[in-house]
Amino acid sequence: MIYGYVRVSTREQNEERQIIALRAVSVPEENIFLDKQSGKDFQRPQYQKLVKKLKPDDLLYIKSIDRLGRNYGEILEQWRLLTKGRRVDIVVLDMPLLDTRRGKDLMGTFLSDIVLQVLSFVAENERTSIRQRQAEGIAAAKARGVRFGRPSRPLPEGYSSAYRRWKAGAISGAAAARECGMPLSTFRYRAAGFEDAQR
Repeated sequence: MIYGYVRVSTREQNEERQIIALRAVSVPEENIFLDKQSGKDFQRPQYQKLVKKLKPDDLLYIKSIDRLGRNYGEILEQWRLLTKGRRVDIVVLDMPLLDTRRGKDLMGTFLSDIVLQVLSFVAENERTSIRQRQAEGIAAAKARGVRFGRPSRPLPEGYSSAYRRWKAGAISGAAAARECGMPLSTFRYRAAGFEDAQR
């Protein structure tokens, strides 16, 4: 039997490109399994369903190695589970060297394993780089004064007066918060921003 596996990381991403590639190699529509979730682990319902169906000598197509996942160790573990445990062949369409139907001898298996390890490492490395670039971008944006998250609600009328009296020790924080109709923790949190704005 011929199967295909498709994964997109979020519900908003489009899986059509992967499905078109699988149709081009004649994977039957009913044998295409699709998951819309992150590749960080293998707890994916359609992937699990597919693995249960696979029998020795079946053929599994995937568009690229990172469709299996992005964690180096886990990709290698799944590859071995499928090729050695389930004894199925895998073809990675974006990387013709990763076709277990070819070179079943020791040298072919050795070369395939080396390519797989390199590609798995590259996929994981790219994921790490993306996270690092995101963190750097967020830090740079924060340094420029860009605010993330929901905009703060406007301070209630009378906040300034309650804040000044609380700061002067005339009333307690709890009393000031009650006057403003907010929890004490929110009052104190907003006080820090209020102080910055007054400087």
